[in-house]
Amino acid sequence: MAVGLFALFYAIGLEFHPAAGSIGLLVLGAGAIVLVTYLVARAVTAATNALLARHSGVTRGHAVRLFLNLLIMVGAVLALFKLAGVSLESIFLGSALAGIVLGLAAQTVLANVFAGLLLVVSDPFRPGDRISLVSSSYGAIWPSYPHEMLYPSYSGTVEDVGLIYTRLRLDSGSSAKIPNSVVIGALVVHTSAGTPRSQRVRMTFPSALPVASVETVVAALDPARVSSPAGHPLPRIEVADIGPTTWDGVVVLWTTVAEENVVRDAILRSVLAGLAAPPPKTGSDPRGRPTA
Repeated sequence: MAVGLFALFYAIGLEFHPAAGSIGLLVLGAGAIVLVTYLVARAVTAATNALLARHSGVTRGHAVRLFLNLLIMVGAVLALFKLAGVSLESIFLGSALAGIVLGLAAQTVLANVFAGLLLVVSDPFRPGDRISLVSSSYGAIWPSYPHEMLYPSYSGTVEDVGLIYTRLRLDSGSSAKIPNSVVIGALVVHTSAGTPRSQRVRMTFPSALPVASVETVVAALDPARVSSPAGHPLPRIEVADIGPTTWDGVVVLWTTVAEENVVRDAILRSVLAGLAAPPPKTGSDPRGRPTA
């Protein structure tokens, strides 16, 4: 529409006022550029709102629209300079040094901004999803106990994905802001409650304790206490290591509980209670009930 009006007014001006000054045409062209910029900004805003609505990212709309509108405004300013006869090459060359300095200074910020836009478009998770972020930039942690390799994960519920940070409500209740450049390169694990997943709980036992005794206790675990889903393998014990006076066992089970510490606590309590219970009498099952 703006281009058509500009061409129409330009033709009318040449026909009725061949000697019209260039200032009038310059103003007319500037108005056309402003009108085109306005229409493009409206269209981009509408498309952004529709995209974010489909991805449940309403809270991210303001920041994304602001960034895109800034890009459109920069393009409009450059077009106005070109219309006024200012060489864009001289502008770029004159500001090359300043651009390099600003680019290096804002490298981290720009990386987070583009990572935030990519998160909005790719939609790996949405606000309300419970996820665990495992950053590839951090190494695995080898604790002194239980000797199982751990990864530095941050688990919680996604609250918002902005242009700079992703806000996560951690399981501890605190709020964490993780830079988008870290999130885009991290391993994202969806840990929503109700999804069956395997979990390992490692324990150390004295050498005098037979493996069969621990297997009996693990086999008698109450599935409801650890939310073990039907149709999946039953809990079992695996021998992981043998020392001079101890041996390590790993309880492997399937559960639908999202919080690992809750499952670990339930397993440790159940095993301790089972080992502390008196041995079953002859002719009874592991729970002490008479057998046929």
